[in-house]
Amino acid sequence: MHLQFFGAARTVTGSKHLITTERGTKILLDCGLFQGIQTDEWNQEFGFKPAEIDYLILSHAHIDHSGLIPRLVRKGFQGPIYCTPATADLCRIMLLDSAYIQEKDVERINKRRRRQDRPELDLLYGAEDAERALSLFKSVPYGQQFRLGNDEVEVFFTDAAHILGSAAVHLTIKDGGSFKKLTFTGDIGRPEDKILRKPDTFPQADIIICESTYGDRLHEAQPDLQEHLQRIVHKTCVENRGKLIIPAFAVDRTQELIYALDQLSSAGRLPRIPVYIDSPLAIKATRIMKEHDECFNPEILDYIERDGDAFAFPYLHYISDVAESKALNNRDEPCIIISASGMAEAGRIKHHIRNNIEDPRTTILFVGYAAPNTLGGALRRGDKSVRIFGEDCSVKASIEVVDSFSAHGDYSEMLHFLACQDASRVKELFLVHGEFDTQVAFKLKLQEAGFQSVRIPSMYENFQV
Repeated sequence: MHLQFFGAARTVTGSKHLITTERGTKILLDCGLFQGIQTDEWNQEFGFKPAEIDYLILSHAHIDHSGLIPRLVRKGFQGPIYCTPATADLCRIMLLDSAYIQEKDVERINKRRRRQDRPELDLLYGAEDAERALSLFKSVPYGQQFRLGNDEVEVFFTDAAHILGSAAVHLTIKDGGSFKKLTFTGDIGRPEDKILRKPDTFPQADIIICESTYGDRLHEAQPDLQEHLQRIVHKTCVENRGKLIIPAFAVDRTQELIYALDQLSSAGRLPRIPVYIDSPLAIKATRIMKEHDECFNPEILDYIERDGDAFAFPYLHYISDVAESKALNNRDEPCIIISASGMAEAGRIKHHIRNNIEDPRTTILFVGYAAPNTLGGALRRGDKSVRIFGEDCSVKASIEVVDSFSAHGDYSEMLHFLACQDASRVKELFLVHGEFDTQVAFKLKLQEAGFQSVRIPSMYENFQV
């Protein structure tokens, strides 16, 4: 059996890991979009032939894990796509939204490339490709086993608690006269998530492909979340009379922010200022989240029982209309604007940042990971000047970071997730979805925990396992 890495290898985005069984069956784990500056050409070619892939198994709906699925179909993939029901529902809105962005982006990119006398890029995919891809999705609930091929591979999902519907993928693969058990963690969630249940334990694996996004750090204490948010709101909107702009992933992160603000409002601790959810995708995702409360933890279910709705409070406005979104830039009164994307690479958030980044009254608050080569990454690390829509912008706004909102477990939480394993029985552990320096740090912690063969694969590296 061979395992080859075509994305999220010594980097965070573009998750794609290819299993080739002894019989030649090809199983792709995730098919994510590379995100960030200068990744346009990375997304054009896969490094393998899409038509030769037999099955795609998707861990969750985030675009860096699902965003190249329509491209895969456009280039010849015709097999089934397995995921959880909530992931399938989220992909229906997210992949169509991504297709719209791809169609717009390729026009802008090719205009620039023509000026540079460089060849134009092919459209990654459009709405028709996304619809064709969505027709291939097959939903399987957590814990329900299903088989691939001629009973060669058996698969089931467990809850990874990263976002709604996220899963760790567990495969039992016939290999010669024996069976090999491989687990792909997907992105590992947090045991104290404010909305979702705790991550599930899982059976013993021989091979693990493990994410490592925050493998070198610990998040701030969870109990400080609301207090930290309240402090930033008061400083920005009450004292400075400015705007608080929050880039947030449309799925899970936005809903967690709404829930936190809802709790502050119910407790009388939120100033009477307008809060705008300026993201059609986030609005649709909030609706889907409400339909999948089977994924919720007991605490939020109890809150909903008492409050009636965890995602609605006075002065909260959901904005879909483009004209209403643009009008926010002409309003000078204090407000909170939550908009996608979380890495500030696309969508309405880039316009809000561009229009407010040079105003010292503004605060831009990051509540999740942003890859270093994205606009969000540049602002998080303190760059004094950034380029937005081809213009150099001075960073005069205050930049705040609250990593405790992150949906990714820190190194302690990831070690806790792996603690259900007898480390001495794991023959190979591969680290993906992390920056290389972070992975080196996490590798040492894993070795201290008893995992002996920990590898950090490079792009396209192929292993016989």
